Amino acid sequence: MGLSSKDDAALRAITGQLRDRLENGETKDDLLAEAFALVREAAKRTLGQRHFDVQLMGGIALHNGQIAEMKTGEGKTLVATLAVFLNALDQRGVHVVTVNDYLAQRDAEWMGRVYEFLGLSVGCITPGLDDDARRAAYGCDVTYGTNNEFGFDYLRDNLKFRLEDMVQRDFHFAIVDEVDSILIDEARTPLIISGPAESNSALYLVADKVIPQLDEVDFDLDEKANSVTLTEAGIEHAEGLLRTAGSIESGALYDIDNVGLLHHINQSLKAHHLFKRDTNYMVKDGQVLIIDEFTGRAMPGRRFSDGLHQAIEAKRKVEIQAETRRWLRNFQNYFRMYETLAGMTGTAMTEAGEFSEIYGLEVMAIPTNRDVVRQDHDDEVYPYSAERDNAVIRLSRFPNTPTAFLGWT
Repeated sequence: MGLSSKDDAALRAITGQLRDRLENGETKDDLLAEAFALVREAAKRTLGQRHFDVQLMGGIALHNGQIAEMKTGEGKTLVATLAVFLNALDQRGVHVVTVNDYLAQRDAEWMGRVYEFLGLSVGCITPGLDDDARRAAYGCDVTYGTNNEFGFDYLRDNLKFRLEDMVQRDFHFAIVDEVDSILIDEARTPLIISGPAESNSALYLVADKVIPQLDEVDFDLDEKANSVTLTEAGIEHAEGLLRTAGSIESGALYDIDNVGLLHHINQSLKAHHLFKRDTNYMVKDGQVLIIDEFTGRAMPGRRFSDGLHQAIEAKRKVEIQAETRRWLRNFQNYFRMYETLAGMTGTAMTEAGEFSEIYGLEVMAIPTNRDVVRQDHDDEVYPYSAERDNAVIRLSRFPNTPTAFLGWT
């Protein structure tokens, strides 16, 4: 029985069957033909659009982690549904990256009809969403959003101490629309964010009470290398002190749930044994001021990073000021974190060398569904605007010939 003869429920049930086969050892390549056929039929029923053969070629290129170069009007948005569905079957999340918020919302709603018909969940990341809404969107099988939203969510996650506060999950599979614009033109655009890394000073005070109780055998101090680390004995001793204080309810100091506390212990260890008063810093008017090692002068406004300044403030019993951390990333480095990265655009061959060198991406030119009847002539350059304007007037007089005028400011 062909797919076209199955009812909607039977068609949707095939998604679960494909997932089961994937879990039982078959690969996505093994399932490609059936998955693409399923999406093709679903698109026909929900959108009234059936993928052309050349669009199937584009879907294969995307699944293989390539850039599909497709001319304008060839249906890139529909093509993406093929690779998105196939790579969402393992429920690790697929990201579809667009150039603006309007397209992200439009495509999530438009193509979302195909995914939801087949039993997949769809989310969209837009400005103004709180963390709970973002986490829910990232938890969907398919997530749409702009490069800025994905990039800044990554930076914001890096300012958080607890895994449960983060919104993103693993970087599994991404398809970037207008890939030349995002991965080439904006590749080096910096994403910069700063914010409070820890709003509660209590952990600095907890760590400051533990460190003075440690013995010399509890840590290795190397002043020449400017490093100090807990020994195995020190870890056990610190854990015992923290349990007594009620700061560790269960598990060990190095457990993932205690990573925030471990960070404060390590910084307090440095504050007590590496950084010296009146050498590295001074205390004046209730503030810890860094001392310039070359001039010996205080440097107001400058602070040690990564919580060290707060650890020293806790040691010196002055007000613990909020910690600020700064994270910087660019789109090039962000998108290279994905296990599989693919893209779509109308013009990629001209940057094929850059795509290959920087991202290891191959460009695949997808033929048009119909032969192109448009004739492209050589450019004409005019030294004076009057000559250019006269040429435009002459062109506009041709009968039955549409003329497009492009301008810029």
